[in-house]
Amino acid sequence: MPVASARPIVLTASERERLKKMAYGHKTEHRLRQRAQVVLHAARNRSNARIARETGLHLDTVRTWRGRFAAHRLPALGDRKRSGRPAAFTPLQSAQVKALACQLPAESGTPLSRWSAPELAREVVARAIAGAISASTVRRWLKQDAIKPWQYQSWIFITDPAFRPKAERVLELYARTWDGGRLGADEYVISADEKTSIQARCRCHPTLAPGQARAMRVNHTYGRGGALAYLAAYDVHHAKTFGRCEARTGIDPFMALVAQVMTQEPYASAKRVFWVVDNGSSHRGKKAADRLRAAYPNAVLVHTPVHASWLNQVEIYFSVVQRKVVTPNDFTDLHEVADRLRAFEDRYNATAQPYQWKFTTSDLDDLLARLDRHTADHPEKSSAAKAA
Repeated sequence: MPVASARPIVLTASERERLKKMAYGHKTEHRLRQRAQVVLHAARNRSNARIARETGLHLDTVRTWRGRFAAHRLPALGDRKRSGRPAAFTPLQSAQVKALACQLPAESGTPLSRWSAPELAREVVARAIAGAISASTVRRWLKQDAIKPWQYQSWIFITDPAFRPKAERVLELYARTWDGGRLGADEYVISADEKTSIQARCRCHPTLAPGQARAMRVNHTYGRGGALAYLAAYDVHHAKTFGRCEARTGIDPFMALVAQVMTQEPYASAKRVFWVVDNGSSHRGKKAADRLRAAYPNAVLVHTPVHASWLNQVEIYFSVVQRKVVTPNDFTDLHEVADRLRAFEDRYNATAQPYQWKFTTSDLDDLLARLDRHTADHPEKSSAAKAA
């Protein structure tokens, strides 16, 4: 019985280039690499038997992929769709589970703060949505639509009626602008605040340094050595930080920080020094602004909007302090805490660069527009928040 001749393969330049990348690429799947090699051998007019010997594949496998490529070219080298086993769940059940995940547990009387995949699986069975379902199946369905009910984010509604003008003033200062004019070389912007309740936790056993395949180990039990407040003033455009440790916060500690900055050059002889602060009790309202101007006539107090401390750049510095100095907390007493903070301040100032602040007044308008749209879509929630 005559044997059918092998199907001839003629490649274009682009096909040859693609096949070479598939055949010799380090990230190509092994099966795709073998199929590409079969086609490249076939393009050299080699017989199926010879290709099978050189690639180590079965003759029928070589004949199959050679024939598929000859018929349908490169797309034919991929796997064909397979029917697989029948689906265990219907699309309606999947949609019902996703809808349940998008409801708060309290709405259905479930005593949970938020859903987890195992809890959702139990609730699905309890509601007879499905007879049985695994947590991994629920998690896979939710992943399709990026639904993560076990996570949460907090927010706060804007309550300051002058939010935009106050925020705009701060953002313009960061851009070296005030009342429509550019700041001069002898004008400075200081961002100031307090980091409260920095504790001295003396661990009951010494902290162990990290080693091979071992993280640093910090003993869980500790003795309390008190707490202090760290006040800092950050020169926004010159990346200079001034800090001091106090037993507590208040008007006097804050004014001591102001004196620490304003009694030295170049701030003492500056034309104006703008102090950006939040609405904490140490520097709140017009009285604080008058008190600052009475002590230092060239100082101008600028408040961020209520609940908008994120506009204060010194908070970025405090986050660095929290990550690099305070955590993990292992100090013998408050003197060690204060010494570490002062030493870090000197180290930070030696290499600090101004923060690349990118939030502008245009971004502010976009943010407020999104909040307005949210309020329009959920009038009952916003009105309830305002009433509270």
